[in-house]
Amino acid sequence: MTEYTAVIGLEIHTHLKTRSKMFCACSTEFGKPPNSNTCPVCTGQPGALPVLNKEAVNLAIRCGLALNCVINKKSVFARKNYFYPDLPKGYQISQFDRPVTSNGFVNIQLPDSTEKRIGITRAHLEEDAGKLVHQGAEGIEGSTASQVDLNRSSVPLLEIVSEPDIRSAEEARAYLDKIKSILQFAGVSDANMEEGKLRCDANISIRPAGQKEFGVKVEIKNMNSFRAVERAIKIEIERQKQLLAAGQTILQETRSYDEAAGKTVSMRSKEESHDYRYFPEPDLLPLLIDDAWIARVKKELPELAEQRISRYQDEYGISAYDARVLTLDKAVSDFFDAAARSYSGDKKTIVNWLTTDVLGYLKTENLELPQTKLTPENLAEMLGLIDNKTISGKIGKELIVQMLKTGASAQQLVETSGLRQITDESALQKIVQEVLTANPQQLAQYRSGKTALKGYFVGETMKKTKGQAAPQLVNQILDKLLKT
Repeated sequence: MTEYTAVIGLEIHTHLKTRSKMFCACSTEFGKPPNSNTCPVCTGQPGALPVLNKEAVNLAIRCGLALNCVINKKSVFARKNYFYPDLPKGYQISQFDRPVTSNGFVNIQLPDSTEKRIGITRAHLEEDAGKLVHQGAEGIEGSTASQVDLNRSSVPLLEIVSEPDIRSAEEARAYLDKIKSILQFAGVSDANMEEGKLRCDANISIRPAGQKEFGVKVEIKNMNSFRAVERAIKIEIERQKQLLAAGQTILQETRSYDEAAGKTVSMRSKEESHDYRYFPEPDLLPLLIDDAWIARVKKELPELAEQRISRYQDEYGISAYDARVLTLDKAVSDFFDAAARSYSGDKKTIVNWLTTDVLGYLKTENLELPQTKLTPENLAEMLGLIDNKTISGKIGKELIVQMLKTGASAQQLVETSGLRQITDESALQKIVQEVLTANPQQLAQYRSGKTALKGYFVGETMKKTKGQAAPQLVNQILDKLLKT
């Protein structure tokens, strides 16, 4: 059977974090009533002229620097001509052969801990289109009516195009995580997929292992989560393999990902760049960027993810793996920094709670950390209560969920719920003795050599005290009583 290698390139569109649109003063605020953030310029009315948003250029330069790109001293805006109901001008102002940044790279971490470099072809500026809103269905199929919301029209976009260096869905996921982290830490974009501020298209082909020539490329559009991108790539690679195994040909086309059906679906034949009839935008002069401008932006660059990873290792002695997990999301990383300032103990303790209990809760509830009510100060206070033995770690695991939901402090919850740890030795000795008396068979087995049963008695004691017994004291008492 022929073995194939996948060749994948990703195009990531991200909304730049500007207050006004790319070519007018309309607000970019998300969630406003339909068509309330619009004007003659962004709705493409005759005679309206675009004026370039300088802050969008600043952010494009900033992103280019973070992606190790060349910042081109001269770039050109072009008209990309195509018809779509949410594009009233009949063209999109974009950049084509002379982008603002190009020729960069990022290094990604693979699951086996090795590192791989992914090339960045370019990151170019363009405006977003509007949005179609379908009534009665998610898509146009099955809907009773479709309306156009132009609030998103002309919101500044940066399109980041990778080289075809990605070879699997897992590498694509690692690359996406990396780009999202870079965008957030550089302050370029919120990179929020739920609000459409980060969107991804994937170009996928396969070729026999060892062959240099690329196979026929298929583009997958409309993926709304990192998980969807990962699954869609796996499904599309398998579809192409099955077609070739059956002696059929792969068509160059654009497909969509149907998550419910678990398959990719043909949308249209794939356009080539000449189909868009690009030509220089006559209403905008070429964009000229000098060294002084680049230097100013570089000076204002905030601490990037890679720098923060190094700081965590140097300052707190945290492993490279933990530091990378913390910096996958800037909100989580900022939370850790704030908690570390409030907590005097080993910062690895914060990492453990954040990456297991907190991130586990977020994954289960499908939430982002800022959507919860947990504060760094409250987490630090709870860890302090565990350190001074006011509560046990087991009680802490119960409290953290309540803190995430309610925003209450650990101290408040301990006082109102009576969860203070039992540290009275005589009271605890009585409880442990009751546990041993209630389990004569296990006690006999322990004394006949099955010493691992000590863990069973600890567990029974914790269960009897509803997790409030001090574990270290329980162990000490058991050691004493089991000898008698």
